[in-house]
Amino acid sequence: MVTEPVVTQKRIPLLDLQTQHSQIREEVLAAVTRVIDSQKFILGAELEAFEREIADYCETAFAVGCASGTDALILALMAAGVTPGDQVITTSYSFFATAGAIAHLGAIPVFADVDPTTFNIDPVRAAEAVARSPRARALIAVHLYGGSADMKPLCAIAGERGLVLIEDAAQAIGAEYRGRRAGGIGQIGCFSFYPSKNLSAYGEGGLLTTQDAQIAARLRALRVHGSTEKYVHQWVGINSRLDALQAAVLRVKLRHLDAWTERRQGNARLYQELLAKAPVDLPRPAPYQTRHVFNQFVIRTRERDAVRHHMASHGVGTEVYYPMPLHLQPCFSSLGYSSGDFPVSEALACETLALPIYPELSEDDIAYVSGLLTERRT
Repeated sequence: MVTEPVVTQKRIPLLDLQTQHSQIREEVLAAVTRVIDSQKFILGAELEAFEREIADYCETAFAVGCASGTDALILALMAAGVTPGDQVITTSYSFFATAGAIAHLGAIPVFADVDPTTFNIDPVRAAEAVARSPRARALIAVHLYGGSADMKPLCAIAGERGLVLIEDAAQAIGAEYRGRRAGGIGQIGCFSFYPSKNLSAYGEGGLLTTQDAQIAARLRALRVHGSTEKYVHQWVGINSRLDALQAAVLRVKLRHLDAWTERRQGNARLYQELLAKAPVDLPRPAPYQTRHVFNQFVIRTRERDAVRHHMASHGVGTEVYYPMPLHLQPCFSSLGYSSGDFPVSEALACETLALPIYPELSEDDIAYVSGLLTERRT
């Protein structure tokens, strides 16, 4: 085996937040200064304004800010009435929080394999998982990498069993399924504003969306220890509030989100063109109408680790999302899953690699990344 020399003609990180910040710095500083001068940091007018704006953007009746995307999932499950021993069906291929939130409440994750085209939960496998889960209370559909899951059959599956359908839209703000925005199709949508997301805070942050006024009221109570009246607690909730500083930052960024999304989509189209003859598998369009927002641009190759080393040696940042499917995580060993149970998820864990896709990439950057993949010796 020939070891490639380490060369760094160019540096292209997986994500560049400095460039984005430099373009909106004055807007952000003005918004943050406004909050600091008000000395009102918890709940209040700034958060309420952001919640209205994001509800309008997601085409939902209500939005409820919280402290993180993980907390959004936990709060959604609490609002759905999930209790210890209940079963919650979800994908085996996602970030850990999707299943961790279920286990956090003492409930049991029931995994289903994913579709090899969209990487999202396969409705047929989801139905099979529901059928073998007599204590099923909810179903979590993940919109992975910015592309929507196939929600029509999932809504039917949840409806037939009376399950609460929760959308994990942490990576998919602005994504659409048959003309409907992610987060407004199931009963509850969950979003993350972690710095790697398309709409990102300057720290942690999360949010829930719903069309149901009763669910929204319960979520607002659950995020403040289950209280609707000071020192009176209808439920045992948690402390999970999106603070006013983050809300102010997010209000600024929300004004730019569609433009950033269009650039991500343009970057994806250019990758598709330049990598057409590369020895890798490219993202394929879903077999249903969607608006993909490309939180990640993920290729597949059986030589994933060698390709990643090659890219790093030439100054290009990449990431593996995710190297171990959820059903094989050590903390879930008691659930009895084994290697081979979910072959699509397991193959993706070994073969997927995320390339830089952030809006500020130049065409030259994308050409450089694509050239490394197209010309790489196999």
